[in-house]
Amino acid sequence: MKLGARILKTGIAITLSLLLAELLQLPSPIFAAIAAVFAIQPSIYRSYLSILEQIQANLIGAFLAVVFGLIFGNHPFIIGLTAVIVIAINLKLRIENTIGLALVTVIAIMENPGADFVQFAFIRFGTIILGVLAAFIVNLIFLPPKYETKLYYKVVSTTEEIIKWIRMSIRHASEHTLLKEDIEKIKEKVSRMELLYSFYKEERTHSKKKRYVKSRKLVLFRQLILTTSRALVTLKLLHRLENDIHHTNPSFQELLNSELECLLSYHEQVMLKFVGKIKANPATLITNEVCLGRRALIDAFMNYKLYEDEEQNKILYHLFPLVSSIIEYSEELEHLDKLIDSFHNYHKEDNEFDIQEQHEIE
Repeated sequence: MKLGARILKTGIAITLSLLLAELLQLPSPIFAAIAAVFAIQPSIYRSYLSILEQIQANLIGAFLAVVFGLIFGNHPFIIGLTAVIVIAINLKLRIENTIGLALVTVIAIMENPGADFVQFAFIRFGTIILGVLAAFIVNLIFLPPKYETKLYYKVVSTTEEIIKWIRMSIRHASEHTLLKEDIEKIKEKVSRMELLYSFYKEERTHSKKKRYVKSRKLVLFRQLILTTSRALVTLKLLHRLENDIHHTNPSFQELLNSELECLLSYHEQVMLKFVGKIKANPATLITNEVCLGRRALIDAFMNYKLYEDEEQNKILYHLFPLVSSIIEYSEELEHLDKLIDSFHNYHKEDNEFDIQEQHEIE
């Protein structure tokens, strides 16, 4: 089992919030620790947004808790009614992510409305805000996320797995049930790629020069993800239409396998070019092979209309999504290739990826 950065940051934030609460001699420091758990975020930018929303939501919760506590007391029904109103206001303000901590504030303040209720409420509110601030400090200082590195390795590993399965499928070496299970796992990995991309996109750069470099990288990573997603769609169709492909004529199967093998080799070459392991060259031989193979595949597919066999005509409709997906996959690859060539051929002194060894971020 590996401990991720967020797990470690959560533990550090809890420790820091408890130490600060004890240092300031605040009663019930446990509320600071609870607030720190709610406020921890996966990125610095989200942490900044979170602290603004948390303070806003907790002000609403504290205000309503004090007002309802002074007027109606701390009957369970009143606490529940206050909680409902706080939830409704947070939803109206579209800060629903803060509802949990706002409710903790309400309960913490309304649990003991005594003679010094207002002072007690301020202390509890301050304790909770202290926990939020502790989480923000931890997000800001400790274990800053390296989303460029994480996104790169996630794209590479997912792409390699998809390429492996497509090769096994066209060579009839894949086990149907096992591939079905792995496709579901790969879909989760692609979703994780999308999430990492959103985190990477949210990271702010302060200089104008770095913003331009970041924008170019974002375009490139976006296309990498699109191409990998298209490869996954192709894999799913190969798996679903395995029986239909088997019933096509051998020449069409050979052409289909040849085009897919060419695309897979092209994809591998593009990934190597992405990290600078091979030279950027816009006029690659394999690109021409992909284009020629694509045209031949389309021609062979359209020739199915000439068959008088009704079963062959049915296969035409079944295979249409697969051929369409292969064409789209090749087009996305060509576009990715052009973007990588452009990225490496211009602004060479700026276009360098900050990719660290994988073990350094685990």
